Amino acid sequence: KMLGRVLCAVLFVGTFPSPAAASQGHISVVLLGATGDLAKKYLWQGLFQLYMDQVSSGHSFTFHGAALAALEPGQRLMFDVLKKLSCPPDEAPDRCAVLKDQFLKLSQYHQLKTAENYTALSREIETLLRQEGLKEAGRIFYFSVPPFAYTEIARHINSSCRPPAGAWLRVVLEKPFGHDLQSAQQLAAELAGFFREEEMYRVDHYLGKQAVAHILPFRDQNRQFLDPIWNQHHVERVEVVLKETVDAKGRTSFYEQYGVIRDVLQNHLTEALMFLTMELPANVSSAQEVVQHKLQAFQLLWGLERSSAVLGQYQAYDSQVQEELQEEWGYVSTTPTFAGVLIRSDSLRWEGVPFLLTSGKALDERVGYARVLFKNRAYCPQSGTLRDAGHSPCKPRQIIFYFGHGVLNTPAVLVSRNLFQPVMPKDSWKEAEARSDLHVFGQPLSDFYMYSPVKERDAYSVLISNIYHGRKDFFITTENLLASWAFWTPLLDSTSRQPPRIYPGGVENQQLLDFEMVSGGVAFTLAEPAELLNPGGQMPSDFRAVQSKFRQSPLVSAWAEDLISQLASDVEEAAVRSVARSGQFHLALSGGSSPAGLFQRLARHHFGFPWQHTHVWLVDERCVPLTDSESNFLGLHRHLLQRVRVPYFNIHPMPVHLNRRLCVEEDGGAELYAKDIEALVANASFDLVLLGVGTDGHTASLFPRSENGLEGAPTVVLTESPVKPHQRMSLSLPLINRARQVFVLVLGKGKHDITTLLSRVGHEPRKWPISGVSPSSGQLVWYMDYEALLG
Repeated sequence: KMLGRVLCAVLFVGTFPSPAAASQGHISVVLLGATGDLAKKYLWQGLFQLYMDQVSSGHSFTFHGAALAALEPGQRLMFDVLKKLSCPPDEAPDRCAVLKDQFLKLSQYHQLKTAENYTALSREIETLLRQEGLKEAGRIFYFSVPPFAYTEIARHINSSCRPPAGAWLRVVLEKPFGHDLQSAQQLAAELAGFFREEEMYRVDHYLGKQAVAHILPFRDQNRQFLDPIWNQHHVERVEVVLKETVDAKGRTSFYEQYGVIRDVLQNHLTEALMFLTMELPANVSSAQEVVQHKLQAFQLLWGLERSSAVLGQYQAYDSQVQEELQEEWGYVSTTPTFAGVLIRSDSLRWEGVPFLLTSGKALDERVGYARVLFKNRAYCPQSGTLRDAGHSPCKPRQIIFYFGHGVLNTPAVLVSRNLFQPVMPKDSWKEAEARSDLHVFGQPLSDFYMYSPVKERDAYSVLISNIYHGRKDFFITTENLLASWAFWTPLLDSTSRQPPRIYPGGVENQQLLDFEMVSGGVAFTLAEPAELLNPGGQMPSDFRAVQSKFRQSPLVSAWAEDLISQLASDVEEAAVRSVARSGQFHLALSGGSSPAGLFQRLARHHFGFPWQHTHVWLVDERCVPLTDSESNFLGLHRHLLQRVRVPYFNIHPMPVHLNRRLCVEEDGGAELYAKDIEALVANASFDLVLLGVGTDGHTASLFPRSENGLEGAPTVVLTESPVKPHQRMSLSLPLINRARQVFVLVLGKGKHDITTLLSRVGHEPRKWPISGVSPSSGQLVWYMDYEALLG
């Protein structure tokens, strides 16, 4: 009768509603990993705060700590934590003592190891409620366990521990949610087999931080001031920063797997950035609208490449890894503990505005903030001492969402006085005094309108309260999660072999980690001191050409990003030569994923490219509308055409969509394209054709044993692909071979088998169409990354 005794005690102290109001039902909270670090530091305190806040809500509660440990030792560990729980300073000591006593009585420990354990827990909850005559409202399962245990626990809950019909289930998942896009997709698919999307609450505890949680409401409540200035014409840059003074000691096992980008940037800082840069939904409280606008913002971000980031590692990290993970002496880790990343967006609102995300361990201070710095349009000839300093138009203008710690040591929202006085909700935010003795970014606090929370709350307490209330807008959906991993995974892949800059740690870092925006990316401002560099063997990135010929033609080989850089330079050189010779450059480009990196490189780094004199053609196209995600033209548009100034009449998509139908022979789309080429391209000879290679040896949309396009007159043909979408339009092999130059780009391990085969076979285009590429000019160059070449 434990629950009954506690309910009587609650009624006795007058903190519980009348029995009539107590019919909302019972909530069972199960904390898995109840004796772990996160539970000890935050989760039990957050659950106790929930109980204090909701004891009068009409719900009754029980709290079930669970772990793998046996009953007696697990119980002892758990209650050692519970005895240290505290109330907020504004809670009356008498009430605090009563509530803490009640909370301890409502808390039990369970060993949850086997399917039988989960069945027993469910039976125990049901028996308890039956005895007390209470109806079950719902169950919360908080997974404070490593992600590798998620699937097995999910299976047990789904099969034997779900609440009865009519009661809800909420499953709370801690990060990390995967290691990259592929692992996140796999984990998401596994969990989807046991839980519905609305049942899952993926925690990013930064969304519980009061300053982060207020970004969208702030933008919404201050639309009148922000609408005219929240754009590329007024914003100089956006910074999201999390600095820590502690190092990774004691956590090197985790850090070796994840590193700073996975630990902080892919989740916490990205979420804050999305709140700042996404278009505002009509209803900022609608979880569905917020997620849709976030996803749209993700789609508009430029893809990240190796030059988008600078990486560092504090000097003691290697020795800590050796000690904690028993690695041999001399072990060298390439795991970054510091990262600065430049992100850009194609959105009309933010085009050209740099977004800088920065985080690191062993830095000079502990602080977190999101900062929007506005352009300074004023010029003030008179001395600053002669004017009202706080409102001077020549002072920097900025809005800062201060997450906590640092000089302010509190969450805060700061707005420069020379911008506007913001609208803030008086029930939750209060204006702080204008102090001139404290400085933020070199400015006295008196230069800002500063607001801090009326009641400061721990992030986990906020999130646990939102789980109880079913507020999904504070949590990461599967779509949101996968969009973030899709954005970050290419950078993680491209920097996985990159040795990070070594820095001493703390204030001794001085200017060593300063970085600047250069050539569309970022680079450290200062050279790395030689004494900080670890002696070691040659890094893979120092390795260059393996051989100079492939199939009797020149071969360029390097790691993928270096290869793309070289290819982009060679394409620009070909363009400049062609324009000098004939006044124009006719470039035919293949679709697919391989050239996307090239297109981005050309757009970001090759500002001297003669786009005004360039005609862009397609080598092949899928028979889908040009707005379809499968369209080669859409990919070309997204990655290149919308970012460079090619005259629109110089862009030539393939006419696959005529008379409201796709690639119907009678419509003559292929003949139309061939006539355009004949009319505009001298001798129907493109200046440069870029091709790829399929794993079956196809190139363009010319497939093995294709009925059209492998021989005969140079023209444009309709072909059939063995994979969907089956219908294609393609330049024929004879037309490709008329080109002045042909470049073939081959990337990735998946292409190793076909490249090995191609190195051994002769001219057999019916079996392997790529083997038939032999331009009459003799100008064929292969660009092959090491993974495709060496496996």
